[in-house]
Amino acid sequence: MPKAQSDRDSEARREAREELLVFLFLTVVLAPLLAVFVVGGYGLLVWLYQAFAGPPSA
Repeated sequence: MPKAQSDRDSEARREAREELLVFLFLTVVLAPLLAVFVVGGYGLLVWLYQAFAGPPSA
């Protein structure tokens, strides 16, 4: 039995809301955290390298 138009509309609205929430999570939470971890990880690697190899000399 086919779904009624109102059922399809409500399902489409629900999917659109879920997509918006996922987008907001990715852009507001995940992307900044990932950026902080990548930059911080790189800084830690440079710091550890310089701790063992010494600072760069001119």
